[in-house]
Order: sequence, then structure tokens, then C-alpha cells
Amino acid sequence: MDTTNLPKTRAEAKATGAKYYFTGEPCKHGHVAPRKTKGACLECLKVEWAQNTERRAKYFAEYNKSDAGQKAKKAYYERNRDAVIARAQARPVEEQRRYKREYQLKNPDLYKTLVSLRRRRFRDATPKWLTAEQKMEIRLKYRLAIELSRRTGMRHAVDHIVPLQGDDVCGLHVPWNLQVITQEENLKKSNKVVDTPIAN
Repeated sequence: MDTTNLPKTRAEAKATGAKYYFTGEPCKHGHVAPRKTKGACLECLKVEWAQNTERRAKYFAEYNKSDAGQKAKKAYYERNRDAVIARAQARPVEEQRRYKREYQLKNPDLYKTLVSLRRRRFRDATPKWLTAEQKMEIRLKYRLAIELSRRTGMRHAVDHIVPLQGDDVCGLHVPWNLQVITQEENLKKSNKVVDTPIAN
């Protein structure tokens, strides 16, 4: 943030209606950074956000599985269905990959937690009696989704025909419950979970 034209004190910031001010002096934690008129310095807020990353990830993961979370997601999607699909289709595959890489670098702990939770959900839905050949079939479907995304420039996803967390019935993570479809087709389903391809 350019600090050149920022107010020098909180009082000045309040008087002018500015959201930030910059004293040029270190805060109590030693950061020399702009400060929010109604809060702490920006560097302190960044540190606090990073420290609470895993806690937030677990909270939202639990909330998303709750009845309230599912209802909220469903309501949002129904209100904004066309916009959600349009945004997903408007982003080229390479842009999506670049965004994902940047997100991983900026939020390594959060990303690691989310991936761990996702893998656990898949693992819990994978029967122990699957054969090695059937497990290979699953991996090949994800590789196919990646290849189709690369070739067509349109993002493809591995969809669970019967959702793993459906309202009435929960499906299994097995080859015959998987299909490779475009993200647009996936988003049009009542189940809105898109399984981003991960090569194994």
C-alpha cells in the first residue's frame, strides 16, 4: 500500500474519513506499516490471520457439512446459479491452474488442511474390498479429467453420480459411481461439489 498520502495520525484519519493512516513508527509488535483507523496495524492482522488458518479451515469444513451450511450453500447457488456457472466457464484452464498455485503458496497451511479433509472424505467412502484394478480405474478417471481439460481448454471434473454426502443417500468412491463431465455440467447438478482432478 502506498503510504505517501495517508494521514499521519488516527485522529486525522477519523476527521477525514480515511480507512488507514501511517505514523512511520513501529507498532507494539515492531511492525512499521499502515494501520486501520478502526483496528490494528495491517502486518499484525496478517500475522493473526495466518496463525488462525487451520482453525478457520476446520471450522468451515465442519460448517459446510452441517445442515445449516448445506442449506446456505444450496440457497446461494439457487439465487446465483447462472452467475456461478458463468464464472466457472469464463476462467480458462491455465488461469485456474495459476490461481490454484498462487493460493497454495499464499495459504499453505489452509490448503494442506483442506486437501487432508477432502482425502479423508474420499477414503471414508472407499470400500476396503476394492481390488487393485478397480483402484486403478479410479485414478485413470482423474487423469482423464486432467487430459480433457488440457486438450479442450474447458475444465472437466470427476463427478460422483450418487454424491458422497447426499441428502437422502450417500454414494461410494468406486469406479462405477464416477463419471468425467465438464465443470458446467457438474455445477448444474443439485449436488454442487466439484472434485478437482488430482493426479496420483
